[in-house]
Amino acid sequence: MSDFFDDRILGMSAGNEPEGEFIPLITAEEEENMNNQSYPEELAILPLRNNVLFPGVVIPITVGRDKSIKLIQDANKGNKIIGVVSQKNQEVEAPEFADLHKIGTVAQIIRLLKMPDGSSTVIIQGKRRFEIVQPTETEPYMKAKVKLLQESKFSQKDKEMKVMFKTIKDLALQIIQESPNIPSEASFAIGNIDSPTFLVNFISSNMNADVSKKQEMLNELDIKKRVAMVLEHLTLEVQVLEMKNEIQTKVRRDIDRQQREYFLHQQMRTIQDELGDNPQEQDINDMGKRARAKKWNTTVEKIFFKELDKLGRMNPQGAEYTVQMNYLDLMLDLPWGEYSKDKLDLNRAAKILERDHYGLEKVKERILEYLAVLKLKGNMKSPILCFYGPPGVGKTSLGKSIAEALGRKYIRMSLGGLHDESEIRGHRKTYIGAMPGRIIQNIKKAETSNPVFVLDEVDKLGRSNHGDPSSALLEVLDPEQNKDFYDNYIETEYDLSRVMFIATANNLSSIQGPLRDRMEIIEVNGYTIEEKMEIAKRHLLPKQIKEHGITAKDITIDKRVLEKLVEEYTNESGVRGLDKMIAKIVRNRARQIAMEQEFSAKIVAEDLFTILGAGRGRTKYDNNDVAGVVTGLAWTSVGGDILFIESSITQGKGKLTLTGNLGDVMKESAVIALEYLKAHSQLLGLEQGVFDSNNIHLHVPEGATPKDGPSAGITMLTSLASVFTQRKVKANLAMTGEITLRGDVLPVGGIKEKILAAKRAKIKEIILCEKNRKDIEEIKPDYLKGLTFHYVTKMEEVLAIALTEQKVRNPKLVS
Repeated sequence: MSDFFDDRILGMSAGNEPEGEFIPLITAEEEENMNNQSYPEELAILPLRNNVLFPGVVIPITVGRDKSIKLIQDANKGNKIIGVVSQKNQEVEAPEFADLHKIGTVAQIIRLLKMPDGSSTVIIQGKRRFEIVQPTETEPYMKAKVKLLQESKFSQKDKEMKVMFKTIKDLALQIIQESPNIPSEASFAIGNIDSPTFLVNFISSNMNADVSKKQEMLNELDIKKRVAMVLEHLTLEVQVLEMKNEIQTKVRRDIDRQQREYFLHQQMRTIQDELGDNPQEQDINDMGKRARAKKWNTTVEKIFFKELDKLGRMNPQGAEYTVQMNYLDLMLDLPWGEYSKDKLDLNRAAKILERDHYGLEKVKERILEYLAVLKLKGNMKSPILCFYGPPGVGKTSLGKSIAEALGRKYIRMSLGGLHDESEIRGHRKTYIGAMPGRIIQNIKKAETSNPVFVLDEVDKLGRSNHGDPSSALLEVLDPEQNKDFYDNYIETEYDLSRVMFIATANNLSSIQGPLRDRMEIIEVNGYTIEEKMEIAKRHLLPKQIKEHGITAKDITIDKRVLEKLVEEYTNESGVRGLDKMIAKIVRNRARQIAMEQEFSAKIVAEDLFTILGAGRGRTKYDNNDVAGVVTGLAWTSVGGDILFIESSITQGKGKLTLTGNLGDVMKESAVIALEYLKAHSQLLGLEQGVFDSNNIHLHVPEGATPKDGPSAGITMLTSLASVFTQRKVKANLAMTGEITLRGDVLPVGGIKEKILAAKRAKIKEIILCEKNRKDIEEIKPDYLKGLTFHYVTKMEEVLAIALTEQKVRNPKLVS
C-alpha cells in the first residue's frame, strides 16, 4: 500500500472525474435526514467490480456491461434509487447473486453522463446499508428484496469515541501531508467533515485497501468496532509511509554523500599531486621498500615490480585496484627464502618424542635418522613421510612433536573430503574472489619456508568436476619437483623443497599409485594392551584429571583395573575409545566431589560396572577335551585375538562344509589342508577310504564376524588331522601360519599383536613359521615371559608337536 488515498480526491477516482465537476460533501444534518428517509423494499442490484460504496460517499462509476447500462437507464428515468453490491471476485464478467456479497448500500443516482466510447459514467451517492434477503429477478438485470440495516448510534458523551475520531482525522491529515502523491486539497475535504460517522465512511471509501478489507468495514454495524478497524489501518499506513520516507531520505543522503566524497577525492587528489603527497603513490613506495628487503630471486623480483608498475597506472576507485593490491600484499607476505633455524640436539628430540608418545619405536627411530642426517649434512631435501595406521594411534600428533623437536613452525591441513583442485593450486587472480591454494596460504601463515606440514587424511581426498586434488598433490609431494611448485594465483614458482611434509592415512588402498610412490610409508601399528595401559597411566588419566578440575589425589586407577578397562570396555587399535572411558570415570568422580558425596580415591574393578556398565568379556583358551578343536591366532584392525577352529565328522560321501562367515582365501586354505591330508594320509596312519566315506564340517565360531586370510592354514590342517584320528590337540597350544599343497609352512604378518593376544588368553606354547623368528626377536622380552615358541617349516613338524597320542574315543570311521 503505497498511498493512503489511492490517488482519489474528494471521492473522485482519478481518470473518471468529469472535467470541471465538484462533488460536495454532506453535513451532519444531511446525514440524519438521509438515515430517516424511507426506501423501496425491492431494489435493482448493480454489481461493483473493484470498489465498495459507503453511506454518504459520492463516487463515479463507469458502467459498460449491457445489464448495468439498462439498469442505470431505467433507474434514472424512475426514482433514481438502486442497490449497489461489490463482487466477491473481480474477474467474473457476468455475476450472479452467488458472486455478490450479502451486504451492500442503497444509492441515489445524482447524474448520468454518456462517454464517447459508448459507456456511461454515473455519479452515485450512498444512502443506507442493506442486506439482500431474497433474489426476485435476474433479467433484464438483477432485482432483490432487501432489508435496511440499522447502524449503532454515536453518543456525543462518549469521550473515548471523540478521541478516536480526532485521532483518525489527525492520522488522515498526516498521511495527506507526508505523501507526495496526494494533492493538498484532500486535507480541506477531511477538515470540513463535521459528522464523525461520515468521516469514517469517507476515509473507509478512499483508503488504499483492497475490496475485501473495505467490505469488512461495510459489514460492521458497530461504530466502535468500525472506528477501531479504520484506526488500525491508518496507523499501519502512517508507519509504512514514515518508513518509506525515511528510506528515501537515507538513499538521497547517501547519494549526496557519495557525490560529495567523489568531488572531495578529486580535489584532494589534485591538491596532493601539487604537493607531492599522494596516498596511492605512498602505498606504492612502501611496497617498493618492502620488496627490496625480500630474499627473492631475480625472476620473482621482476614479476613483482612489473605488477607494482601496473598498480600505479590503475584508478584507486576501480575494483581491479583492490585485486592488484591483494596480490602484491600476498607476494610481500610470503616468506621467500626465509627459513627457521633447526634445533639439532638429538637427545632433546628423543626426549620430546618419548614424552609425547609411548611405544612407536620404529617411527621414532626414523625421525631421529632424519635429524641425524640433517645435523651431519647441514641441509637436505625433506623426505615425504606417510604415517599409515588405524585411527587413534597418534599419527597427527606425531607431526606436532616432530615440529617441536626440530624447532620449526607446525601446520596441519586436513584433506578429508577435499574435491577441488584449486584448493591445492589456487585460482587465477583474474577471477572474482580468487585466492591462492591452501599450500601457499599456510606457508604465508607459518611465516617461514621450512615448516613441518602435516597433510591429514590424505587417503580421503575426493574427485569432482572441479578436478582431482590428489593429482595436484603429485607436484607438492615430489622432492624433485616441489622446489618449483606453481600456484595459479601467484603465477610463479615457489620453493617447497625445505618443507617437511608428513602425510597421514588410514587406508593405503585408496591412495592412487603415483602419489603413494612419492611417499615413504611408515606403518604405525596399533598399541598392545600393555602399551595402552602405560599410555593411560602416563598421558590420558593426567590429561582428563586436569580437564575436569580435580586433582591426582582424588582418583587413582591401578594396573589391574586399567587392564580390565582396556580389554573389556574398548575394542580399538588406538586409544581414543580408552580416553573416552577414562573421561567417564573422571566425570563420575567430579560429580561425587561437587555433590560432596563420600568416596574412595581408588577405583576398583567393581566401580567399572557401576560407572560404565557391563563389559564385553575376554576370549580365553578353553580346553582340549574334544578332538578337532584347535586354537588359532588372528590379527584384526583393533589388535590381535585368538580364534577356535573346530571340525566334526559324519558318515557320508566325502563332502567338505565350511561355515563361520569365511572369506575366499580362508576357504581355499581349508581345501588345501584337506587335500594335503588326502595326499599324505600315511603320516597319520589313515586309509584313503576314510576321506571318501565321511563328510567333514569345519566351523570358525563368531559367525557374524567376517574372517579371511591365509594365516589359519596350519590351524585348519591340525583340526582336520585331529578329527580324522580322534587324537587330542596339545593343551594350551596356539598356532598361526600359511600352508601349501606340498606341506610347507609360510610366514604371516601381525605377529606382535597375535603373540600378545595369546599371552592374554593364557596360552603357553605357540607354533610359528621359522621365517617369523625375526618378528619374535623384535618384541620386548618382557612381553614374552611364560611363552614357548616352536619354529617349523613343514606340516609334519606341526602335527608332531600339536597332536598327542591320547585319543578321545575309538573312531567309527567308514573306510
